[in-house]
Amino acid sequence: MAPSPLSRRSLLVAGGAVVALGAAGASPSAAAPTPSDDSIGTPAEALRNLLAGNRRFTSGHGRHPHQGLADLHRLAAGQHPFAITVGCADSRVAPEVLFDQGLGDLFDNRVAGNIVDDLLLGSVEFAVEEFGSLLIVVLGHERCGAITATIDAIRTGGEAPGHIGTIVDSLRPVVESVLDQPGDPVENAVRANIAAQVRALSARSSIIAEKVHQGALRVVGARYDLDNGRVSLVA
Repeated sequence: MAPSPLSRRSLLVAGGAVVALGAAGASPSAAAPTPSDDSIGTPAEALRNLLAGNRRFTSGHGRHPHQGLADLHRLAAGQHPFAITVGCADSRVAPEVLFDQGLGDLFDNRVAGNIVDDLLLGSVEFAVEEFGSLLIVVLGHERCGAITATIDAIRTGGEAPGHIGTIVDSLRPVVESVLDQPGDPVENAVRANIAAQVRALSARSSIIAEKVHQGALRVVGARYDLDNGRVSLVA
């Protein structure tokens, strides 16, 4: 059986350039999807849009933009998310909700502990190359269960069951580096992990680093407060 394409436009690296294949047979709208909000043209504007959306969410004045069936039909022709999120899989941390965004706005990548491993990094790079997204937000949150599990494993010398140990092993170096600092150990580790994953995105990806250097992309870290819903920049 022939393998299915990655997307409507498979990516092929040739001679240092990324070439979009299959676009010739696509409709104009599919080959060049338009962003949900044409006013967002820079990384700074993308960040302001997200933070403004979070203020609407926390104040109870969310707009719940373009979330209807007509929007879904429009997006079937192509997507153009203006921001990429690298967030925790925690059920309370839903980017479209807490940033008051709609369908097609965000390219979400979620895994416990918001860890940038090779698979997630490839997903982020794909969005950067394919959609020209302007912003990457590494979104951690208070009282993170993955961080807490890692601290418990370090302190007790125990092992997490099953594949949960893979998460603990990935977070262990970051957590160990701040475990003896004053203050709340979970909160210290949450903030340290956000900063570490922000650094990892540019350090491990030449695609991301080049876009950042060109000013076409920005990478920020943010912390979500579960008690009041506020998002604050931390890295």
